[in-house]
Amino acid sequence: MSSKILRNAGLVGALLILWYIFEDPYNTYQVSYSEEISMANIEPHKRLKSLPEPAPVANRVAHSYTQHGVVVEDPYFWLKDQSYPKIDDKDVLGYVKAENAYFQTFISEHQTTVDTLFNEFKGRMSETDTSVPIIDNGYEYRYEFNKGSEYRTWIRKNLLTNGEQVFLDLQVLAKGQDYFVLGSFAVSPDNTLLAYTVDTDGSEYYTLYIKNLVTGETYPPMHDSVREDIVFTSDSQGIIYQKLFADRWATRSVNLHILGTDISNDKVLQEELDSEYSLGFSVTADDQWLVLSAGNNDMSAVSVVPLASVLDDPLILSTKAQQIYLEVEHAFGHFYILTNDTHVNRRLVKVPNDQVAYDNWLTVIAGSDEQYIESISAFAQGLALSLSRNGLGAIHIQPYTDKDGWDVLFPEKLYSAYLTGNADFASTFFRVSYESMVTPPSIYDVDFTTQSLSLRKQAELPTGYDKTQYVTTRLMAPSRDGVAVPISIVHHKDTPIDGSAPLMLYAYGAYGVGMSPYFSKSRKSMLDRGFIYAIAHTRGGDEMGYQWYLDGKLEKRQNAFNDFVDVAQYLIQESYTRAGNISIQGASAGGKMMGVVTVMAPELWRSVVLGVPFVDVLNTMLDESLPLTPPEWSEWGNPLTDKKAFELIRSYSPYDNIIAREYPPMLVTAGLNDPRVTYWEPAKWTAKMRHLKTDNNLLIMRTNMSAGHYANSGRYGKLRDLAEEYAFILAAHGLTK
Repeated sequence: MSSKILRNAGLVGALLILWYIFEDPYNTYQVSYSEEISMANIEPHKRLKSLPEPAPVANRVAHSYTQHGVVVEDPYFWLKDQSYPKIDDKDVLGYVKAENAYFQTFISEHQTTVDTLFNEFKGRMSETDTSVPIIDNGYEYRYEFNKGSEYRTWIRKNLLTNGEQVFLDLQVLAKGQDYFVLGSFAVSPDNTLLAYTVDTDGSEYYTLYIKNLVTGETYPPMHDSVREDIVFTSDSQGIIYQKLFADRWATRSVNLHILGTDISNDKVLQEELDSEYSLGFSVTADDQWLVLSAGNNDMSAVSVVPLASVLDDPLILSTKAQQIYLEVEHAFGHFYILTNDTHVNRRLVKVPNDQVAYDNWLTVIAGSDEQYIESISAFAQGLALSLSRNGLGAIHIQPYTDKDGWDVLFPEKLYSAYLTGNADFASTFFRVSYESMVTPPSIYDVDFTTQSLSLRKQAELPTGYDKTQYVTTRLMAPSRDGVAVPISIVHHKDTPIDGSAPLMLYAYGAYGVGMSPYFSKSRKSMLDRGFIYAIAHTRGGDEMGYQWYLDGKLEKRQNAFNDFVDVAQYLIQESYTRAGNISIQGASAGGKMMGVVTVMAPELWRSVVLGVPFVDVLNTMLDESLPLTPPEWSEWGNPLTDKKAFELIRSYSPYDNIIAREYPPMLVTAGLNDPRVTYWEPAKWTAKMRHLKTDNNLLIMRTNMSAGHYANSGRYGKLRDLAEEYAFILAAHGLTK
């Protein structure tokens, strides 16, 4: 599962994005199942078999419930620890640990492959690295990696004195922790204080710290149950943060803390009593306004208040009753608003900040079938818009005057580009990240006046990389209902396109999250071993516009699953691979996709990697005590009150549709402290699958016992995890080197 997160990257977000760019560490809507499943596409002896030692077997404990007159049996219900979010049930932990031991037995047999892959990945990573500096409020900020370090060191330089200061050393802070993530940091406008949040168990309950940048003293933790984002008020005396419920991972309120006072006196700026809506905040790029929002995946009720006086009565930009989406920026006395009020692909409007009533909204760029406006950023020189046109990204600059706007011109046709690392509103240039499936991540500065691009950095692969040895292309696969589905493909130029090559196929396909054609240093290991890699841009994402998302959610959800299978069939038809020679991957909602298509068409897949998979959809959407369930009813439907939604979800929910038949080899991953996809979903899937499947193909599950949704937190730990997953795929294809 996932929820839309309000844009509030700020300085730390910009720098974190820069790191992730350079170091990759995933017409009838009833599922139609064939009566007989044949694995004849692969000789039985070539399937990756179970280990000689017995696999763990989870007990089956009678449990059932009735909903809308339907009795649902769930013999693995007990795997949800009833004291959750505390997890201390000995039987539950015993099963999870037994699965981990079984996984380790498999990995130990393939340790040479894992080590080889890990060393390849590590060899393509710069052991020592420095980010492109970002200018903010008289300082230049950057991070560095020291050789052998898992975590960054953050440094700032005073532009007047050139004096440098290490203000946050994550390697030191993470010492002794099995898991460590910096959520966010903010420097006070007077440059004397640092606020930062950290998570040390993967639960995404962050602890808030304050550090005096003059004395170097870090004060005792201020709060231990907050979300990651924080911001200072304009006078440097207040901190705005999101307080979480103590017993469930959901924002209780957006609060203001005045430094030097007790947290019990903190003021509530916004709260939300309806569990179907999530809270969040952001700050406009000119640092003038705090934007408060309550919404779900479809709409946002938005208000704004001056950052210099956040206790003032807010200005209301939209209400729940309007049921529209808003993204807000501000410049020179006007709010610039991205909204879907008149067109599904959104229009851009402006309104004076002293006359914000809806009737005063003036269209700057009208909504259009030809382009989807994904996001907006404001600069003194103009607005920067991220667009999608026919599934391909673009960045458009719109001046505040009546002048025509212009597009940034990039060197390739199939690429990914987005704004990143922009902290200075008054800058004469803006910064973009650029990459393609053959071009390593690159940072460009684009001049507002000349429109020219200046390359600031391109990711290096120390062990060598020649992009001319690889080929990328975009195909359009016809789906069963006649819609053309985009596919992004990359492979080595010497890989034959005659059906003989193994293929890795990835998809996400939910929440309107589009997958860009991105570069991967680790993927090179598979391309060099003869694999073709493809991304299926299925409905449910927003690659082809917002309607593409709408056509893959709620009652149209089956379209996304059909698209994935149809993409695979098309790739077989076009001789990129053959049935039974395709390894598939997806994580979170993409892991749910993997679960559905594993049951839909098991004969197509050589292996399946289900990363933290949202596979127990029906039970989760029926459990309104889970904090992410009510906000997600807008994505999947509410089976508690709506019988049709219940029947629809039950028709595709992967866990509920496992039956006795043959399935391909599977690797399932989980995080014990995961608040997004709770650990018991992959555990229940694994237990039920192992009980019902009629084959002897390998099924293993790896649970990180000290992490959450995003698994390992260190850069080398992430590489080790990925090496294990790739080793599993290679083994499934009979490759051991």
